[in-house]
Amino acid sequence: MTYLNLVNNVLRRLREDEVTNVSETTYSKMVGDFINDAKKLVENAWDWSALRSTLTITTAADDYTYSLTGSGNQGRVFRIINDTSNCELRYQTQAWFDNEFFVNNPVSGAPKYFTYNGVDGSGDTQIDIYPKPDGVYSLKAKVVLRNVDLSANTDTLAIPAQPVIHMAVALLARERGETGGTSTAEYFALADKYLSDAIDLDAQKHPEETIFYTP
Repeated sequence: MTYLNLVNNVLRRLREDEVTNVSETTYSKMVGDFINDAKKLVENAWDWSALRSTLTITTAADDYTYSLTGSGNQGRVFRIINDTSNCELRYQTQAWFDNEFFVNNPVSGAPKYFTYNGVDGSGDTQIDIYPKPDGVYSLKAKVVLRNVDLSANTDTLAIPAQPVIHMAVALLARERGETGGTSTAEYFALADKYLSDAIDLDAQKHPEETIFYTP
């Protein structure tokens, strides 16, 4: 569903006139802002299948810091695989990395460990790997990439639309103070129901992530 479609879906539910451009009126622009607020809430509620992706990192000799391009500072890393050496990189703490690089004598070889190291100039998450690569390796990062705010009329929402629409309606109903018969609490309850149903449907694609295993 496009950004404009989302705005008009919300406007109709609030008994407002539809628009042909998200920025057509002051109110439609505010609706767009609340839609983006709702989008963030829904995106952060679950690691949606539509947001899952695989990033490829190609290493260079002696370069141990790499960016997860497109991840921003809100992405999630499930696992990182050294596709060249056919092994999974294990997470280690920043303190462990500091010891290996600054206290001990760092070694070079096939990467086996990773940790997080801030963000780059574009705001994307950076990782350090160890040992320092001694050549070219192909690393596959399985990640969740949460999208930037919708801005253009034709921007498309990747996650389920109904939870976003109804969460935006609830936020706007609270902002305006009157809803024509439906209480703000009811709107939020309805939005939560749409969200829980959407998560339940998507979670069926990843049943292993909803099962608690005892050690």
